[in-house]
Amino acid sequence: MTVIHKGVQYTVAPTVEPDIWQWQFRIGESVKTGKTRTRLAALAARRVQLKIDAALKTSISAIEQH
Repeated sequence: MTVIHKGVQYTVAPTVEPDIWQWQFRIGESVKTGKTRTRLAALAARRVQLKIDAALKTSISAIEQH
């Protein structure tokens, strides 16, 4: 599943392991990947959205410091 959250495109896909979802998103040149354990696709997507929110906040903080 490919989705956009706050302008960031991300993917969430099931793995061969039960209840394990693999995710990926890119902000600028930085690509973040990982896995999360849950039975629900919607919960896996929400967890990725929280990671995107944190990454965007970090990116904005880094820009403001320069």
